[in-house]
Amino acid sequence: MSQHLSEQEIIRRDKLAKLQQVGINPYPAPLYPVSHFSSDIKTNFSEENKEAFNTVCVAGRVMSINDKGKVFFIKIQDSKGIIQLYVKRDEICPTDDKSFWDTFIKHGLDLGDIIGATGFVFITKTGETSIHTQTITLLTKSLKPLPIVKRDEEGNVYDEVTDPEFRYRQRYADLIINPNVKETFVKRTKLVNTIRTFLNERGALEVDTPVLQSIPGGAAARPFITHHNALDTLFYLRIANELYLKRLIVGGFDWVYEFSRNFRNEGMDRTHNPEFTILEWYTAYKDYFWMMETTEQLFEKVAIALHGKTDVTIGNTVVSFKAPFKRISIFDAIKENTGIDISDKDEAGLREVCKQLNIDVPNNIGKGKLIDEIFGATSEFKYVQPTFIIDYPVEMSPLTKKHRSKEGLVERFELMVNGKEIANAYSELNDPIDQRERFEEQVKLMERGDEEAMFIDYDFLRALEYGMPPTSGIGIGIDRLCMMMLNQPSIQDVLLFPQMRPERWNEE
Repeated sequence: MSQHLSEQEIIRRDKLAKLQQVGINPYPAPLYPVSHFSSDIKTNFSEENKEAFNTVCVAGRVMSINDKGKVFFIKIQDSKGIIQLYVKRDEICPTDDKSFWDTFIKHGLDLGDIIGATGFVFITKTGETSIHTQTITLLTKSLKPLPIVKRDEEGNVYDEVTDPEFRYRQRYADLIINPNVKETFVKRTKLVNTIRTFLNERGALEVDTPVLQSIPGGAAARPFITHHNALDTLFYLRIANELYLKRLIVGGFDWVYEFSRNFRNEGMDRTHNPEFTILEWYTAYKDYFWMMETTEQLFEKVAIALHGKTDVTIGNTVVSFKAPFKRISIFDAIKENTGIDISDKDEAGLREVCKQLNIDVPNNIGKGKLIDEIFGATSEFKYVQPTFIIDYPVEMSPLTKKHRSKEGLVERFELMVNGKEIANAYSELNDPIDQRERFEEQVKLMERGDEEAMFIDYDFLRALEYGMPPTSGIGIGIDRLCMMMLNQPSIQDVLLFPQMRPERWNEE
C-alpha cells in the first residue's frame, strides 16, 4: 500500500530527519516524570504560595506557537486543559551552541507535537499563569497537521471543526481539537458510574453474560451471524442479555444487572448504531409498579449528578426528571393523539386503521407490530416530558407476564423522554408453559417473513421449568440516555467510535 503525503506531511518528515541528525530522539522512552497538570497549576498558584511551584514538570500537546525571536510562547494541552510555556533561548541554550534551539525550537517544532517541560510558575505581564521553562524535551513528533480551529487568548476553542465525517471517523483528532467532546465522554462515564453506585447501594450484583450466543434471544431484532470454527457451528452476536440474566434469577440471585454491549443488524441513523450499550437488571419478588418507582428515582439521581438539578435542557426544551412521571396506557395514548380506540381491533381492523392514518406497513407483520407502528407514527414523539406508556397488548410482549386484572394485556411499560423510548420494562413471564406458547407464536411470525421474530430458546424454557420467582426486569438504552442527559443531537456524538462505512485506502 503506498502512502500519499501532503506537502505539510513531507515537510514534517524532513524536520523529523533533521532532528534525528543532531541527536534528538523524536520518540524517546515513555517514562517522563510529570508532576503537575495545567488546571491544577492555574487553579492553585498565587504569589503567596509560589515557592510550592518552584519546580514543576508538565507534558502536553503543542496547540499554539508564538515566535518572538529569542523567546517563544508555547501553549500545550494536557488531559486537564491548556497552559503556557515561556521559553527563552539563552536559558534553554546557555552555551554558544544554538543547534538545539535552531533545529528543534525554531525550525523543528510543530503544532501537534508532544513535549515535556520543567521550570517554575510565574504570572506574565499580561496576567497569564505560565511556566518559565528551564528544560524542554521532545516526547513525540507529530507527522500529520491538526485541523485548524480558532481559539481565544486563553486557548479555548470558539470555532470548532464540525464536519461529522471527520469527527466520527477520526475521533482521536476530534478529541484533541474540540475539548467539549472530551467533556461529553467524561460525563458519560460519570453517568454510568452514578447508575452503578445507585444499583450497588441497593444490593444489586453486577455480572457478565455471553456476547456469543447460540440463540439470539431477549428481543425482537435481526442478529449478526458469525461462525465458530472449532465447533463448526453458527453463533450470533447478542441482541440482548435478558434470557441469561433471568437464568441467574432462577439460580438464586435476587438482583442482577449488566451493562451489555449489544449488536443488531439494522439501519443506522441519529438514534441507532448497530453496536450499542444497554443496561438491564432483573429483581426477584418485584413487579412493574416497583420498577416504575425505582426508575424514577434513578433518573432523578442521574440528572442531579450531572446537572445539580432535575431540569435538563434537551435541544430547546427543558425536561424535568422530577418524580413522579406521568403514566398512560398505550391504547389511551393512541386514542389521546388520534381519537381512535384500537383496543378491540383484530389484525384486519388494525390494518384498516393504518390505511386510515396513512401508515405504510408490510404484509408479514402481526397484530403486535401493527400496534407498535401505529403508536410510533402517531404518538411516541408527542411525549417529551418523561412518561410511562403502560399495559401493552400480549401480542407485543412475548416475554411479559399477563396483566393481573386486564384481559389481553401484559404488565409492561416503556419510558418515553423527548419523544423517544429510553427504557422498556416488564413484570417478567415466569410460566414456562405460557412462555413456550408465546415462543411458538413468534415462530409463526418468522415463517411469515418477520426477520425480527424471536427464536425458541429451549434451554431458557428448561430453566423456567425449574422455577423462576416473580421478577421484574428493565432495559435502559445508555446511549440514548446519554444523548438526552448531555444534550447531544445524535447517538454518534456519545459513542467514542461510532460505526461507519469502511474507508477505501488507495493501493498501487
